[in-house]
Amino acid sequence: MAETTLGRTRWALRAWWLTAGMWTRSMMSYRASFVLMLAASLCVTFLDFVVVLLMFQHTDTLGGWTLPELGFLYGTSGFALGMANLLVGSVEGLGQRINAGTLDTMLIRPAPALAQVCAERFSLRRLGRPLQSLAVLAWSLPALDVAWTWDRVLLVPVLLVCGTAIFGAVFVGFATLQFWWGEAREIQNAFTYGGATLLHYPPTVFAKELVAGAVFGVPLAFVNWLPALHILDRPDPLGLPVAFQYASPVAAVVSCAAAGLAWRAGLRAYRGTGN
Repeated sequence: MAETTLGRTRWALRAWWLTAGMWTRSMMSYRASFVLMLAASLCVTFLDFVVVLLMFQHTDTLGGWTLPELGFLYGTSGFALGMANLLVGSVEGLGQRINAGTLDTMLIRPAPALAQVCAERFSLRRLGRPLQSLAVLAWSLPALDVAWTWDRVLLVPVLLVCGTAIFGAVFVGFATLQFWWGEAREIQNAFTYGGATLLHYPPTVFAKELVAGAVFGVPLAFVNWLPALHILDRPDPLGLPVAFQYASPVAAVVSCAAAGLAWRAGLRAYRGTGN
């Protein structure tokens, strides 16, 4: 059973890689266009952080958090969202394929449909957001007033990887709503792009009910809020056990499993154009 699951996972990753490679080769045929689009993406995404900078022209802290600490939140959440969007963001176009009847084409190919949908129209210009977020993160780290112990250092790459997995699961999970409701794309955007905007700011500026929803509902708090509490030595506004601050890997695994189950349920409910 384990070998079968591992084999399917490898095949799905290979199918994604081959499809993404095809689109990349197509896009790199116009390298000047690619460079211009990437530069434009970098500039546009940087405007998000400009808003934060403007806020700190009038205050020294926001919710008790300093500018470098907000830079840390911005960099980690922006990187996680950007990488998830790069890897699986094309799944948000699922509703268009369902409405046009072109999803049937993917279902009859000898490759996992989810891998094909996620790699459809793969574009390296989406690297703009994670690259810009990494630049902000690289600026914030040395500016933080933090005693860098081994567990805090290790937690930074862990939360980046797990945050990417969580956002990827949110992309896929909410995209599956389009199997039943073709106009659900904006609901997905509210939890992906809207969720990343939420995580740009400290949890202390939001109501506790909203923070609890980001922990026990859609687990966006595990992307950076909870790990950041330990890294930055900040008190937990909800008073949760310390174990929650290390639980991003668990949240990532549970989120991906839930997204996988939602995808399978959506495929079972799907009725193609020939039905």
